[in-house]
Amino acid sequence: MKTKVALTIAGSDSCGGAGIQADLKTFSALGTYGMSVITAVTAQNTTGVVDVREMDVDIVRNQIDCLFADIEIDALKIGMVSNAEIINVIAACLRANKAVNVVVDPVMVSKSGHYLLRPEAKEELVKVLFPIAAVVTPNIPEAELITDDKIASLEQMKKAARKIYEFGPGCVVVKGGHLTEDAVDVLYDGSSFKYFKGTRVDTKNTHGTGCTFSSAIAAHLARGYAVPEAVSLAKDYINGAILHSIELGHGFGPTGHFYDLYRKAGIFNG
Repeated sequence: MKTKVALTIAGSDSCGGAGIQADLKTFSALGTYGMSVITAVTAQNTTGVVDVREMDVDIVRNQIDCLFADIEIDALKIGMVSNAEIINVIAACLRANKAVNVVVDPVMVSKSGHYLLRPEAKEELVKVLFPIAAVVTPNIPEAELITDDKIASLEQMKKAARKIYEFGPGCVVVKGGHLTEDAVDVLYDGSSFKYFKGTRVDTKNTHGTGCTFSSAIAAHLARGYAVPEAVSLAKDYINGAILHSIELGHGFGPTGHFYDLYRKAGIFNG
């Protein structure tokens, strides 16, 4: 059986809970071979982001092109892309290499409030990357920034999904974890809505949940699932990872990416 390959194009998280580290853990946990293209290096821990260094566009381009030249990539996820130059290089490379099953997680602000996308690059992200995406996965604060609308209800999530769909992606998932009621994610494919309800877990350890969810969708797309099934399976996975989150540091701990492997081995964390 051919090994299914998933690629993450994102920033590095030095404490391992988000970014490419979370993506690679997720890919592995879900039965795909993970590869990475680093767009930025962050200095961060569970309490917040201390510093960011962006990669230059040439090394981003070369990372992408050399992988596509050698390896068949079944799906990929785009996370932190902090400036317009990197955004345009990524889009050009993916178009030239005929990338498939692209998941775009529009990472804009860290959980601690540090801006990870330059404000002037927001329009470039939407204009350039959304049209090549099979799925985009904004959370509510990100969807508010993209649409310039306040979101405080399920109906407003649906309205935002419609507006974001007009930017060109195949599907939109607006994540509802920031609403006070049960975390309901809304999937819109241009004609109908599907809803994915999760059980809200009483924990502060949710560092990297957005990265993990979007990379779980990519992993399931790589394995051949259609978008609705990939989103449903990713939702189940992130619920379990949050339920088995890890107490680490003095801030927001990470989710438990390998909780199912630990369970099978008779080891439980969280």
